[in-house]
Amino acid sequence: MPNIKSAIKRVSVIENKTLRNNMVKSAYKTAVKKFEKAVEAENKEEATKLFSLATKKLDQACTKGVIVKNTAARKKSNMAKKLNAMNA
Repeated sequence: MPNIKSAIKRVSVIENKTLRNNMVKSAYKTAVKKFEKAVEAENKEEATKLFSLATKKLDQACTKGVIVKNTAARKKSNMAKKLNAMNA
């Protein structure tokens, strides 16, 4: 355990940031999984709706620094390919 006041504060701040990051990460992973299920079920309407939601969650995670910009772009690209393959 830290003894210095500033170090004690750092520990609590890091805990709060970790919780926030985990919440954002969980939200985008859940959105992507829901999209994947809709694609597997070949439900075009729902997949289109969930695609926009998942891309929004990925962008939010990217903005908050939870994931890297290129990672978000890669995941969105893969989801778009799946959606386009389903529509074709």
